[in-house]
Amino acid sequence: MRVPQIDLMRQYKSMKDEIDRGVLGVLESGQFILGPPVKELEQTLAELTGADQAIGCASGTDAIELALIACDVGAGDEVITSPFSFVSVAEVAIKLGAKVIFTDIDKQTFNMDPAQLEDVITPKTKAIVPVHLYGQTTDMDPFMEIAGKYSIPVIEDAAQAIGAKYKGRPVCSIGPLACLSFYPTKNLGCYGDGGMVLANDKELGKKVEALRKHGQIDKYKYNLIGLNSRLDSVQAAILLVKAAKIEAWNERRREVASIYNERLAGLPVEVPFVSDFAYHVYHQYTIKTGNRDGLRDFLTGKGIGTAIHYPLGLHLQDAYLPLGYKKGDLPNCDEVSGQVLSLPMFPEIEDAEAEYVCSMIGEFF
Repeated sequence: MRVPQIDLMRQYKSMKDEIDRGVLGVLESGQFILGPPVKELEQTLAELTGADQAIGCASGTDAIELALIACDVGAGDEVITSPFSFVSVAEVAIKLGAKVIFTDIDKQTFNMDPAQLEDVITPKTKAIVPVHLYGQTTDMDPFMEIAGKYSIPVIEDAAQAIGAKYKGRPVCSIGPLACLSFYPTKNLGCYGDGGMVLANDKELGKKVEALRKHGQIDKYKYNLIGLNSRLDSVQAAILLVKAAKIEAWNERRREVASIYNERLAGLPVEVPFVSDFAYHVYHQYTIKTGNRDGLRDFLTGKGIGTAIHYPLGLHLQDAYLPLGYKKGDLPNCDEVSGQVLSLPMFPEIEDAEAEYVCSMIGEFF
């Protein structure tokens, strides 16, 4: 049996007619950039996330950039974020001239440890960007309390966590700004690049909306230096079809996670820890094991796709060595990056496939 880590074609085939109609409708309308599907998607996702406003943009990375610019992050400022994540936050902050400050993660949740936050805040701190990694929320209350004490905006990186909840509240409804990615492999993904900024602050929302179209507040009237980051109508039409199914898909991911949890019990692997405040949507189902590379190679030989998210903390990546971090500075991140392995996880995976994955892990051990 072959089990891919993710299979996007299964999903497309399950809704081919709806997707094709949506795309064809855009082609026939001739409104390809910020057309009616974009406005409808923005309204849909504002309702889904509980955010006050949703602003579509060209990618998840652009969403981070727009949010940081809206918070006036620039040369000489500092941005606090996680070293155990995709590169977007660190990349964009440095492009804007800011310095990235990493804090270590919690070894159970893989998210930033709020207990370390206040130790790294300085007068130069301009934004705090916690990442809701793998589909589980960060413990947001301490972040919001500490950030409020110092009047620092919190930007939720919810790229991997649409539909996740913190103490019953949807991600993207907690901080003044939040960011989503619609990269194809995400729980809600398009067929190209796409992203969205969610705003719970009216002035910041207006600013992001102008920034995404060159800083334009009215036709050929500019009050900001912006960028070209508009969500195209074709991708929005695709996302509208998928958005209607996201809650069911997330529930299916949770069902698959339950199969994994049950079948892997008793084996020398650590299954995902779920905080009591979190509604986990399992963008990834990521285990920890001391023999990660051996298990990965064995599963590959059995036709099972896996992935490593992430094999090296950002603080130790060549591009970020000038920040001055060295191995051992963030020990939890260093340890976890050598142990994590993401198993096949997508809504269309069959129970028998998930069980096969577990049986092969059992065979390995």
